[in-house]
Amino acid sequence: MIEDIENRPVLSGDVLTVDDLKAYFVVESYGISREVRAVDGATLRVRRGEVYGLAGESGSGKTTLVKALAGAIRPPLRIMGGSVRYDFGGRSVDIYDPATDVAALRWRHLSYIMQGSMSVLNPVRKIHRSFHDFAFRHMGMGKSEFWRAVEDHLRKLQLDPAILDSYPHQLSGGMRQRTTIALATVCHPEFIIADEPTTALDVIVQRDVLKMIKDVQRQQGSSIVFVTHDMSVHATIADRIGIVYAGRLVEEAPTAELFRAPRHPYTVHLIASLPRIGDTRPRQSLTGRPPNLADPPSGCRFHPRCPIAIDKCKTEVPPLEGRHGGNRVACWRAGEAKIA
Repeated sequence: MIEDIENRPVLSGDVLTVDDLKAYFVVESYGISREVRAVDGATLRVRRGEVYGLAGESGSGKTTLVKALAGAIRPPLRIMGGSVRYDFGGRSVDIYDPATDVAALRWRHLSYIMQGSMSVLNPVRKIHRSFHDFAFRHMGMGKSEFWRAVEDHLRKLQLDPAILDSYPHQLSGGMRQRTTIALATVCHPEFIIADEPTTALDVIVQRDVLKMIKDVQRQQGSSIVFVTHDMSVHATIADRIGIVYAGRLVEEAPTAELFRAPRHPYTVHLIASLPRIGDTRPRQSLTGRPPNLADPPSGCRFHPRCPIAIDKCKTEVPPLEGRHGGNRVACWRAGEAKIA
């Protein structure tokens, strides 16, 4: 699978540029302000036609990061600094510029596949109402032409248009998730954010959902940010992977290179935790737990759990060094940890 990813063509040019993005949960109570630094200085690029994976354990900041990329900011979440800029059809758009109409970008240019299908589909309305409510005004068509386009889109994704007359509860979990993907992509968006789209699905359904996402990406040429904690899923679908720990990007590399030679100790642990055929040895869990992001540790945020940390790791923040589109790592002892 990794070999297929390595040979997949990626178009030139960046469609997304994120610079020093800070997104904090700010809670004020009894005159005391408390900040949870869920995303703390993220800088990354996503190329046109690329599938960029975001990995990390629960609580690492992945979902907060993609909410910031989608402009889906609601209190107590606030953007504290940095920028998120898209290049849509040669037009540069800063999503946090006050003059930017984020609602006008959604669905037609920027789409979001959420973690749970029932977060999108209204349980008391038939599926066709969701397609009408989300997509009709963005597609600029008459009703007859719109429904023909919707049905044609469903057939391309190997879904029976008859599902349009179903209620969400009449579909299986996997079918609901595939319907959600069809809904998110019916306007042929240039950029798709997929937040844990295979969570809670069995492996057979998961395979079908991943195939569907890859088919959409190939047919439409969309760029995708794909979020999951499952490294085996990333090995299947991502061109490049960014590893997130405690609100910071700690490593980034092309998928095949990351699996062959991870450089950050946290990435080494994530890959070492994957099962291997014929290997019956018990897996060692990572000691400790993710830090409290309201009071993160000094220096490298991974140092309290790192098996090779030195004194410098406890006091100095390692910069994310390397080149965009290639290998980048934030670690004072990069490359020294080995997969057991």
